[in-house]
Amino acid sequence: MSVVKQGEVVDNALAARSAPLPVRLGRHFRRYGALWLMTLPALVFVGLFAYVPMYGLRLAFYDFDPVEGLMGGRFAGLRYFEQFFRSGMFVNIMVNTLRISLWTLVMGFIAPIVLALLINQISSSKIKGFVQTVTYMPHFISTVVIVSMINIFLSPSTGMIGRLFPGTDLLGEPGLFTPIYWISEVWQHMGWNCIIYLAALSSVDLSLYEAAKIDGAGRLQLIRYVDIPAIMPTVGIMLIMNMGSVLNVGFETVLLMQNPMNLSVSEVIATYTYRMGILGNQFSYTTAIGLFNTVVNFFFLVLANFISKKASDTSIF
Repeated sequence: MSVVKQGEVVDNALAARSAPLPVRLGRHFRRYGALWLMTLPALVFVGLFAYVPMYGLRLAFYDFDPVEGLMGGRFAGLRYFEQFFRSGMFVNIMVNTLRISLWTLVMGFIAPIVLALLINQISSSKIKGFVQTVTYMPHFISTVVIVSMINIFLSPSTGMIGRLFPGTDLLGEPGLFTPIYWISEVWQHMGWNCIIYLAALSSVDLSLYEAAKIDGAGRLQLIRYVDIPAIMPTVGIMLIMNMGSVLNVGFETVLLMQNPMNLSVSEVIATYTYRMGILGNQFSYTTAIGLFNTVVNFFFLVLANFISKKASDTSIF
C-alpha cells in the first residue's frame, strides 16, 4: 500500500512540474503569497534605489551633455577610465583608500567578535543588558557630532587628549589620521556590530557549557572550544560581506576630518569623487571612478566567497 502511495506522490509531482507556467505561478503565489507580500516593500526599495540608478552608469562611457541629459552625449569609450589611471592622484588615492579601509576592516571586524565573546561570559542578565546598551549607543550618534567630539578631544589648547601633546595638532599630523579614523569607527560601531554575534552565541546549547565545566574548562577554554566554533559560520558570512565594501571608506567622516595639513593622506576615492564630480562638474569622469570602485569591491566579494567556500564550506552564493 505504501508503494502505491509513493507512486501517486511521484506522479503528482511530475504532473505539477509539467503544468503550464501560469498554473505553476498561481500555485506558487497561493502557497507563498503572504511571504511575497511581506518582502514586497524591501524589493521595491532595493529596486528603486539600487537598480534603477544603475542606468546612470552610462555616463562612464559617454560625454555628459547637460542639455541632452543621460540619453545624450558622444561615446567616449574607456577614455575616462584611462584619465583616472594616468592621473597623478591615482596612486596616492588608492594607497590612502586601501590603508584606511584595511585598517578599519581588520580592527572593525575583530573588535565586535571580542566584545561579543566577553559580554557572553557575563552571568548577570542585568549587567549584560547594561553593557550592551552602553556599547551600542554610540552607533546612533551622528557623524557630525562624532567628528566634533574628535576635534574637541584632540584640540591642542583645550582638548582632553590634545593637552597631553602641547604644541601639536594631532588631527593635522598625517601619520595619525588613519589611527584616529579607525579608532573612532571601531568605538562607534563595535557595540552595534556585535549584536549578530551575540545572537549566534544565544543559540549555543547550554549542555555544552555544562559538559565543558565538568571537564574542568575555565572561561578561556569555554570561549576557545565552545563559543568560537559556534560563531565561525557567522564570522565567515560577515567577513565575506565586509569584503564587498573594502574600498568604501566612510565619506562623511573622512570629509569632515580633512584639513590642509592631512589632505595628502586623507584624500580617498569617495572624497575625490565628490570634489571632481559635485564641485568640479566632471560627472562622466567621476562616474567612471565610481564604477571602477564598484568593480573592485565586487571582485573582492567574489574572491572572499570563493576562498571561504573552499576553506570552510561557508558562502553566500
